Amino acid sequence: MRFSWTGLLLAPLPVPLAFCAVMLGLLQPGGSAAVMFLILFMPSCIISYGTTIFLFLPSMFLLSLRRPMTGWTTSLLGLVLGAAVFVPVTLLEWKSIGPDSGPPVESFFSFFLRWAADPLTAVYPVAGLVTAGFYWWLVSRRFRGAGLTGGTG
Repeated sequence: MRFSWTGLLLAPLPVPLAFCAVMLGLLQPGGSAAVMFLILFMPSCIISYGTTIFLFLPSMFLLSLRRPMTGWTTSLLGLVLGAAVFVPVTLLEWKSIGPDSGPPVESFFSFFLRWAADPLTAVYPVAGLVTAGFYWWLVSRRFRGAGLTGGTG
């Protein structure tokens, strides 16, 4: 799979945009909708771009050394990495649940099980799947004419 700056810049954007638009519609803020959108959009982009740059691209490169990357394998990789990102995000949440945002009073395992049961948890693997699939589509569309969709780049 080839590297693409266009893919890197555009692939992580749709999920934060959609997530923030849906949350804005559900929350219906009494104040400025633009401010609420930005408050939700900034951390969403940090997670999305951070995962893409530091997890997805290196993992895809290493996997492409062993096998050709197809839309299916790229999307499956995104699904798995999206689910894996839930753990550090939950760890950050757990660290801030104590009294006055101090040390937590419950164990991480019990907190993790409680948070994993939340239906919103499904956003992480779906976001990874969509981002990886969109990246693969952008890159394969760009290099299709030159016949360069396979390989490591």
